[in-house]
Amino acid sequence: MLIENYAGANYMRDYYIFKSGRLRRHENTIELEFNDGKKAIPVNDIHALHLFGEVNLNTKLITFLNQHGIPIHFYNYYGYYSGSFYPREKLVSGLLIVKQVEHYLDREKRIKIARELVNSAIHNILSNLNHYKKNNKGVDHFITAIEEERKYLTNCNDIASIMGIEGRCRDHYYSSFDTILREEFRFEKRSRMPPTNMLNAMISFGNSLLYATVLTEIYHTQLSPAISYLHEPGERRYSLALDISEIFKPIIVDRVIFNLVNNRIIKEEHFLEELNGCYLNDNGKRIFVAEYQKKLDTTLKHVRLKRHISYQRLIRLECFKLIKHLLGEREYIGFKSSW
Repeated sequence: MLIENYAGANYMRDYYIFKSGRLRRHENTIELEFNDGKKAIPVNDIHALHLFGEVNLNTKLITFLNQHGIPIHFYNYYGYYSGSFYPREKLVSGLLIVKQVEHYLDREKRIKIARELVNSAIHNILSNLNHYKKNNKGVDHFITAIEEERKYLTNCNDIASIMGIEGRCRDHYYSSFDTILREEFRFEKRSRMPPTNMLNAMISFGNSLLYATVLTEIYHTQLSPAISYLHEPGERRYSLALDISEIFKPIIVDRVIFNLVNNRIIKEEHFLEELNGCYLNDNGKRIFVAEYQKKLDTTLKHVRLKRHISYQRLIRLECFKLIKHLLGEREYIGFKSSW
């Protein structure tokens, strides 16, 4: 198979390209050329492109994708996010940019948003743990420790303290993985560069995918991805995508991992050890991406909208909620899962 897409036939989809080759414009399609064949994709069918292989492309293609507002996300040899081609923004609002900056510069306004981002992330962590508590997984003491940390959030008046609470809650949460998951997938401790075991490899890979997904959804709003509230805006990253990702890591990435491991979909044979680290191999990446996109396409009943929406659309709605807060229309309340 030349490429992978995981969506229904009737709407735009993300394409994940794992093989090396050439990507070019051919009339009103994107054509992928590989040693063993070609595939044409109608441009109106593409929501975003994710390139995992060594793919050549030219300015003619970039111009074409820019015209159609299609982001490209690049991943390195190990499957971790390297960067993005972010099309010229079409939904530009000078007023919103001013409001974004204002809420960053005003200490109280920034802290209010950052606190709610972390509060929502912790809620979703607890939602996962309470689900496994029902199955007698022995996670009670992790829940208690996280709930105790959460109590301090209300009175936090600086970003460092808020991030400290979030970090300690995640430490407790990750420690519970050895209780939730099959024995051969031990957590031990969180390791990133490089990940030192299979579980850390999946967490890092999943978080890379989620960052790219959130960035794509931000593009389809008037928000600037470079102005953030929990994470400090930086020179080489779209830090608002990091902010919003915190809410969705537990309910998208972690649930994908739980399903892959506990249902024996992913196994030791899907990993490789290299450069003192552990990484998903090509088959492992494909398996993970398939399950990840399946999760994004899963729908849930939205209480306020009173209709079913996908998890991917839920991310965009989170962006719109933040916009309403910045414009003073409605106070921002982050998404909180009931499972």
